[in-house]
Amino acid sequence: MGFTGHYVFSIPESIPIIGGAQVSNSVTTTWIIMAFLVIFSIITTRNFQKIPSGMQNFIEMVVDGINGLTKTTMGPDKMKFASYMGTLTLYLAIANLIGLLGVRPPTADLNTTFALSIMTFIMIQGFGIRSNGLWKYLKGMAEPFIFMLPLNVIGELANPVSLAFRLFGNILGGVIIMYLLYQVAPILVPVVPHMYFDLFSGIIQTFIFVMLTMVFISMAMDD
Repeated sequence: MGFTGHYVFSIPESIPIIGGAQVSNSVTTTWIIMAFLVIFSIITTRNFQKIPSGMQNFIEMVVDGINGLTKTTMGPDKMKFASYMGTLTLYLAIANLIGLLGVRPPTADLNTTFALSIMTFIMIQGFGIRSNGLWKYLKGMAEPFIFMLPLNVIGELANPVSLAFRLFGNILGGVIIMYLLYQVAPILVPVVPHMYFDLFSGIIQTFIFVMLTMVFISMAMDD
């Protein structure tokens, strides 16, 4: 199974900088998900009407839900994060649920989950410094006592690690269990395991990752 998936193809050596790099199935699946989201967004939003109907109702329901979750979790003054949280939610939801189509989820790749958690880490530190100033940020790392500085630094560095491994572990665990079930019953696999490991667990892990991202960023900005 591996932590990084299987390599699908290699980039030609003739291409500068990235020539010779091997591209894994996690990367190609992510590209497909990105292309799908872009095309879907263009097609479904180009003819919006004042009175919504059909697909427009669904799109507006999703947007309102994400806006409401962002407002409730982060506060009305941080609504600018709604677009990022919405994009993160859609990507993670599709990436986690794509196992239902027999495709290895990109979130079962530690590289993918670490990339997402590092983005969250950068936003936490960046917006924390931007909101409170560099001096207050550095001072906060030494609270309540100066000897707590090493522990506070370790705590900050632990956030992206815990985010990455939580998502990776849960999704990869589901992939492994379903793989073993297919080895035991290759013709008939119960629907219930698919419903839990691919559907229920995928949605829950999406919600947890996005919620923790919002909470961590909001806490850093409000400190």
